[in-house]
Formats: sequence, C-alpha cells, structure tokens
Amino acid sequence: MTRLTIIVVLVTSLAAPARAATACHATSEAQTTPLVEIYTSEGCDSCPPADRWFSSQFDAAGTSTHAIALAFHVDYWDRLGWIDRFADAKYTERQYQAMYANDASFVYTPQVLVQGHTLADLRAGAPAAIAAASREPARATITLDATPGAHAIVVHADARVRDAALMRDAQLFVAYADSGLVSEVKAGENRGVRLVHDHVVRALHVVTAPAGNGHWRASVTVQKPAEAGKHPMLVAFVQRAASGDILQSVALPLDGCASH
Repeated sequence: MTRLTIIVVLVTSLAAPARAATACHATSEAQTTPLVEIYTSEGCDSCPPADRWFSSQFDAAGTSTHAIALAFHVDYWDRLGWIDRFADAKYTERQYQAMYANDASFVYTPQVLVQGHTLADLRAGAPAAIAAASREPARATITLDATPGAHAIVVHADARVRDAALMRDAQLFVAYADSGLVSEVKAGENRGVRLVHDHVVRALHVVTAPAGNGHWRASVTVQKPAEAGKHPMLVAFVQRAASGDILQSVALPLDGCASH
C-alpha cells in the first residue's frame, strides 16, 4: 500500500505513553520557532534550484531548532507529463489557502513562506524573516509525544492558545515528513534530471479546536509510508485560518525514538 493514511481521534484526556522514550517527546519553546514552507513540484523546471537551496538551509535530521522546514509538493504541474509521486491535491489546496490569506491572485512554484507569509526574495529574505520571527514570544504552546511501532506511529498532541482573539479561527496541524527521497525524472520539464528531496510532507491533518476554546488534545495514528525516506519527523503547528499566521511550531525527530 503506497498511500499514507492518517486517523485522528479527539480525546477528552491525554496521558503520555507509558513506554515512550525520552527522545519521543517535544515541547515548544517560549519564543517562536519559525515554520518555513516551500511549495514545489518535480514537474517544474525552476524548482530544483530552489529545492537545493531549501535542503542546504535546514538540517534534514531536525537537530537545529532555529526554524522548521516543510516541503509541500503540489499536483498542478503533473499535467506536463511527469507525475510527482509526492504531490497531493491537499497540498495544492493548502497553497491556495495561503494565496487567499496573503491577498494574492495566483499560485506558483517554487514559493517559500515564513510563518504563513510569502517571501518575495527567498534567498535574501528568508534569514531576516526567520530571525525576526524567532525574536517574537510564542502565541501558542504545543506538546508532542510519539510511540513508534513496526508499521505506525501513535502521536499524542496537546496545544493551547490563550488569547481569545487568536483562538477563534486557530487550527492545529500535524505533519509527517522525511528526507533523502530520490527521483529519476523520465518526462516533463525536468526530463533526465535526478532530484533529491528533503523535508517532504508525506501526510498532513488539521484538527479544529473543540468549541473554539483554543485547547486541543488529539491522538493521531500515522501509518509509515511504504517508500520511507531518511530522518522521519513529526511537526505540529498552530495556524490562524483567515490570516495564515503561524502562532507556534514544534518538531519531533523520530530517529531517536525506539519502536515498541
């Protein structure tokens, strides 16, 4: 089975897994940990240089906490003759939601967002935007606990937004990403090119806060992908739907998590 399946159940109480290793726990910082997103496609000939830049800027193992990187592969360039196996219509939809939040009129690749907002100049603008965001106090708190198994990972997420003005349209996202994924492109604009992808989002789910009270307790079971990459990671972030603002993010690298 090649599709990655996610099952989410809201629960009324949260207990840390009794046998989870210390490495399988992550708590967000008091300051903001910026979220950097790239929207890309194997069918886009201007994407490989941006993908290489993205890989060079962010540690694939997730050991650096200065920012969290996620690569969303969109599906609208599949029509050019090459099907990007990492693309998903859900990621295209997410990019359109970012377009509306940023008052833009079209989507494109490659596109880089920091904290939900578009960078006009990705190479020069990203370091400054990341640095500015990291100086801001976090507007949400997030805790993740993970218990990996042979074929799936059970994730417990607890998040809270205390500002009533922010919680009205806030959503909790849980993503699974990995790196070191290789494609030998046989058709389309990148025909004959060997592509290496890092921080690729393999699954994404959104949880709306119960009754809009700004507090989430969720249990998420993530089926491991059949084609697994290196350095798997869980990422959770809280984002406002209308403005696109990211209130806080946290990453949980899974390399150190023992299977049970």
